[in-house]
Amino acid sequence: MTTLLAATLLSCLLPGDVTDVVRKQVLDSIEARRERYVQLAREIWQHPELGYLEQQSSALLAAELEANGFKVERSVAGIPTAFVASFGSGRPVVAVLGEYDALPGMSQAALPEQKALAAGAPGHACGHNLFGPGALAAAVAARQWLESTKSPGTVRFYGTPAEEGGGGKLYMLREGLFSDVDVALAWHPADRNDPSDASMIAAINANFRFRGVAAHAAMAPERGRSALDAVEAMNFMVNLMREHVPAQTRIHYIITQGGKAPNIVPDVAASSYIVRHPDLAELERIWERVLDAARGAALGTGTSMEFELESFYYPILGNDCLSELQRANFERVGGVEYSPEEQAFAEAIARTLPPGGLPLGSQRALAPSDYEPGRASSDVGDVSWNVPTGHMSIATWVPGTAAHTWQAVAAGGTSIGEKGMLVAAKTLALTMIDLFDEPALVREAREEFDRRRGSSRWTWRLGDRTPPLDYRRK
Repeated sequence: MTTLLAATLLSCLLPGDVTDVVRKQVLDSIEARRERYVQLAREIWQHPELGYLEQQSSALLAAELEANGFKVERSVAGIPTAFVASFGSGRPVVAVLGEYDALPGMSQAALPEQKALAAGAPGHACGHNLFGPGALAAAVAARQWLESTKSPGTVRFYGTPAEEGGGGKLYMLREGLFSDVDVALAWHPADRNDPSDASMIAAINANFRFRGVAAHAAMAPERGRSALDAVEAMNFMVNLMREHVPAQTRIHYIITQGGKAPNIVPDVAASSYIVRHPDLAELERIWERVLDAARGAALGTGTSMEFELESFYYPILGNDCLSELQRANFERVGGVEYSPEEQAFAEAIARTLPPGGLPLGSQRALAPSDYEPGRASSDVGDVSWNVPTGHMSIATWVPGTAAHTWQAVAAGGTSIGEKGMLVAAKTLALTMIDLFDEPALVREAREEFDRRRGSSRWTWRLGDRTPPLDYRRK
């Protein structure tokens, strides 16, 4: 921060009141570093890395924070790509979360037509190339404000790997790395602006393995016991369940191993499942039925079954206090305005999307309140059961775009995504400064958190499991 900017902040700060002049200076400080934040986002987009393998991405963000005066602790919670960066001292401790893992097989050029950069390679189909740098920009702006005003408090950035099923935040929570945090903030790329996003639901991710007996499929099939039959029998029974579970339930699976050759009865076969529901207790009941289907499949095919929980995500625990604060700050910042070139790109993308989504132009403002929320899951939900957490979605993709699609990767590698990232950074930065400046807001967020959580507590549900650093290599 320049001396002039620091002096301006000091002279404009009123007790218990962040003035509009101060807000403008904070936003200007992010604009002044716009090109650097865009560069970070593009570097991560150009070198997508899967969960727990984000060596370059995490190193890039950690080094940038260190260069901006943060003390960085690397390889936390037994995870080489997890880190915590801190600046300041005392309370409140306001944290911002950053993610940077990509998705397998989602390589895509920054074009409005489907074209992989490298066939079968990863891609940022959930926008985490924007997530991490956007949160970092907010943390740096908050650090500048703390330093220039000599205000008490600690700003902390959590580098959280493997959100896409690997549950990096779970292991960081288990190690107590959030134990002194007063408020946590997060954002996520999306096709809409929703500062009150509370649509993340609980999820269980597990891997099933069936073991049978190999045999020649033509000469001695009676000697074999097909593990693939067991996988298919389980899938069949779970699919029949779909008619008899609550409508909000989501069940997904893939067959990850199905045998070596069709003339060999498969002695090993495997599948991976995710089951979701907004209510944690209901999810656990549904999950027991899925396990019963797996047990029955093994019994009926003469095979054995074993399973391993890979992650267990809590639903997000919303916080209206933080949502309203983010909403007010989003309104100050404003949404994304497309240039003529960006408008042409967006129109080309829109022609590839199914009808019924948000219209072009909606990226400028808040999404309508009656817009159908998503049913995604994230380990941000687990953080929200430990710390009052504000979570928002910001339009970095063309309206109507779904996550985990080539269209999301394409927009996330252009100025459309980068503009949305900066909207998120500015909204988060203003929210962080409000929390530092007005302790009553922190208390109000905590009181709501305690009221909503009640007697329930987050519990570790993965046994003695260590971070699955190889889960994307299996």
